Amino acid sequence: MGWSISHGVTNTRSATTIHNLAKHLAHVLPASDWRTLEPVFGDRSGDPFRVTHTDARQIAAVLRRAASHRKMPSDWGGLAREFANAAQKAADARQSWEWS
Repeated sequence: MGWSISHGVTNTRSATTIHNLAKHLAHVLPASDWRTLEPVFGDRSGDPFRVTHTDARQIAAVLRRAASHRKMPSDWGGLAREFANAAQKAADARQSWEWS
C-alpha cells in the first residue's frame, strides 16, 4: 500500500518507507517530540486520515528538528524536510493535511 500525502509531497510513499522514516525519527527525537508525531508516524491501520492545521504546524516544526539532527541520515532527513514543508503548507493554508 502507498500513501498519497497532500500539500506538496510529490510521490506516493510506500508504507515501508513511512515505517522506516518513523524508525529514524524515533531514534533522533526526544520522547515528547515523538509523541507529537506518533499519531501520524505510529502504527496506522492504513485507512486515510487528516491532520488538523494546528497539529500540522506542530508536526512540521518537529520534523524540521529531526531532519537537521546530526544523527539523521541525509536521505531520510530530506524526506522528513519534504514532509515538514507539506505539513507547514497545509497549516499556512489553514487546511487539513491529508493522507490517503
